[in-house]
Amino acid sequence: MTRVLASAALFSLVTATSLAGQERSAVIAAAIDIMQQARFCTFITIDQAGQPQARMVDPLAPDANFTIWIATNPLTRKVDQVRKNPRVTLSCFDAATSSYITVLGRGELVADGPEKQKHWKADWAPIYPNGPAGSDFMLIRLMPDRLEIVSGSRGIVGNPKTWLPVSIEFPQR
Repeated sequence: MTRVLASAALFSLVTATSLAGQERSAVIAAAIDIMQQARFCTFITIDQAGQPQARMVDPLAPDANFTIWIATNPLTRKVDQVRKNPRVTLSCFDAATSSYITVLGRGELVADGPEKQKHWKADWAPIYPNGPAGSDFMLIRLMPDRLEIVSGSRGIVGNPKTWLPVSIEFPQR
């Protein structure tokens, strides 16, 4: 009973519109940890018929603005889908702790050489043998609008009745 009450209090605390910096930063730090522990995440776009399309990706950890970089081949369906509808979602699940994050935001296609070099991950080399300079490699910059998180092991749980997760809104850029 105490845990449920504490969870409800935390839910109220971290979903308030005016989060104190420490609580917000703790939730963001937990989200980054979950994403890194998960490593592979599901990236979701919307196709021409309005059908969500999901695929596994190996994103870079978020930067200071919680921008997430995802590698792809410019010939993939997701590139065309992001070009036509930039609304995207990234979902990461850490099975070891039964924790997850969902990042809802806007995708932007990036083929700029210096940006590709800056956001290159060595683990991608087997998939993109020509490296960050290759024409078979580009990036999707995911700029978050909202972060949702559930992690009981970290004391971050959603509403016990509706299961609405803890969420953080990001300012529009």
